[in-house]
Amino acid sequence: MAFKIVRRLCIHLLFVVAWSINPNLQWVTPALSASSDLAQALAERFSSVKSMSGRFVQTGPRGEKSTGKFFLQRPGRIRFDYAGQQGVSVIADGKSLVIYNRKLKTSRLYPLSKTPLKLLLADKLDLSGSRLKSVEEVGDVVVIKLADKAAFGASNISITFDRKTFDLRKWKITDEKRLTTTVDIFNVKQGARAAAGTFIIDYSANRELNTTKSR
Repeated sequence: MAFKIVRRLCIHLLFVVAWSINPNLQWVTPALSASSDLAQALAERFSSVKSMSGRFVQTGPRGEKSTGKFFLQRPGRIRFDYAGQQGVSVIADGKSLVIYNRKLKTSRLYPLSKTPLKLLLADKLDLSGSRLKSVEEVGDVVVIKLADKAAFGASNISITFDRKTFDLRKWKITDEKRLTTTVDIFNVKQGARAAAGTFIIDYSANRELNTTKSR
């Protein structure tokens, strides 16, 4: 019993001494360190894939589902074309994100830098600083949760990878109201080339449409 008490005191003393030398030192358990190493390996593998295309199933906050095709190209570019919804698309061109509905003649434009999708589309998946919130291994997948309060407030993104192949499987974005949208992807082709104009946003048309709506 006395030995255990002395051992705990020695461990505590070692930590205090180390902290006094380096106040920024973080005490990392072997399990946490292993999870961080796995997350970094996944990030590096995903960052090496500069483009992809495939099919998607999107599940909204109320369980509503949409399907379609997607194209992704780093850095900052993605496009979703929704099946059965003629003229509905979501496009990011590296600077902005637009949700466009030709039928309803609506166009909503957002800075990409203010959405967690920016983390997924960055040239490299960055886990540095306080962005990495958790790494969770669930069955045959690994889920990496990222957030950046300064940029996105309470919003975050959880990215799911295949544990064996390291391939991207899905992502989930939770907004400040705790509403989540999940995008599952399949039939993915890595290195796919998108057609010219795939990621172009018509800013003049967006201004004209929103000016007309505001009258």
